[in-house]
Amino acid sequence: MPEGRITTTPVTIIGAGLGGLTLARVLHVHGVPATIYEAEASPAARAQGGLLDIHEHDGQRALKAAGLFEEFLGLVHHGAEASRIADKDGKLLLDEPDDGTGGRPEVLRGALRHLLLDSLPAGTVRWGHKVSAVRPLRGGRHEVTFADGATVTSGLLVGADGAWSRVRPLLSDAKPEYVGTSLIETYLFDADTRHPASARIVGDGSFFALAPGKGIAAHREPNGVLHTYVTVRKPQAWLDAIDFTDTGAATARVAAEFHGWAPEIIALVTEGETAPVPRTLNALPSAHRWERVPGVTLLGDAAHLMCPSGEGANLAMYDGAELGNALAAHPDDVEAALTAYEEALFPRSAAAAAEASHVHRLCLDDNAPHSLVAFFTDHGQAD
Repeated sequence: MPEGRITTTPVTIIGAGLGGLTLARVLHVHGVPATIYEAEASPAARAQGGLLDIHEHDGQRALKAAGLFEEFLGLVHHGAEASRIADKDGKLLLDEPDDGTGGRPEVLRGALRHLLLDSLPAGTVRWGHKVSAVRPLRGGRHEVTFADGATVTSGLLVGADGAWSRVRPLLSDAKPEYVGTSLIETYLFDADTRHPASARIVGDGSFFALAPGKGIAAHREPNGVLHTYVTVRKPQAWLDAIDFTDTGAATARVAAEFHGWAPEIIALVTEGETAPVPRTLNALPSAHRWERVPGVTLLGDAAHLMCPSGEGANLAMYDGAELGNALAAHPDDVEAALTAYEEALFPRSAAAAAEASHVHRLCLDDNAPHSLVAFFTDHGQAD
């Protein structure tokens, strides 16, 4: 799009994450065109994260609505639904193998994103379009301005642009707030050969080693990859004080929080083969909602950013599918579609956010890891 050029699109989606892509795909299935504007320069601009467990009640339903469920099954990493919980000494308190039922099959986020991208008509996603401003016009239309000065006018604007959404302020004054917990991410490669003790304790799927206020979680990914998330309940200033450009010093500082833990667990940190990546956890209010504003809505993290619980990607995809179906069901009344979508969205996301906060507290409370073990025992396998 040349600088300064103004175009108009009926359905304008900001953000080519899983939720925005699912919305565009479901609209395409119903013959409704949409255009996605994405800040990243290309699909390969950055790593897309690790495994996602796709749940029957939301993520799988979204893929069925998108007509992609059979293709999705071909991407599943079989055996990865296994779950383990240990204490800091490496004693396993819960060890549940993959039961083979497929209730929450695991798939790499990047592979799922490519499946959705490949299902869309060429040109649906406009890469390299970073939003700099959004303003309302008359009649429920909105003007989106990009960093290069180009603009687009939307008939319907959908903010699928994540935690720090540029579309959200049109609807809500809410902003994400730090929840008091930070993550540090790292990887081990060829783990069965090069890191056998860590590979053995992690097992075939998800692994959680927890103590009050801290934990080390890992997930086995294809090809012997162990993807690790260190969790610490600390003020944000603690994380900000670590120089993550100095990999050795940063790793040592993080590992010091786990002094005395089982060596095969602490090795998930100290033997990390990538530079540790810090991530603060932020969330919107659990009951986040807004009054109906003509011509604009939100989905995914833009609508209901919450603590990690395994539901975020599932909810974003389900939001996209439900919004797409609502628009298809009300082809001549966008506002009726948005009202129906939001009336279902708000209680659904509020319940999920409350549950996510509850599970997050269980992982780090004074009785960790036993409180999480009790939760899984009462509710079944880990999500």
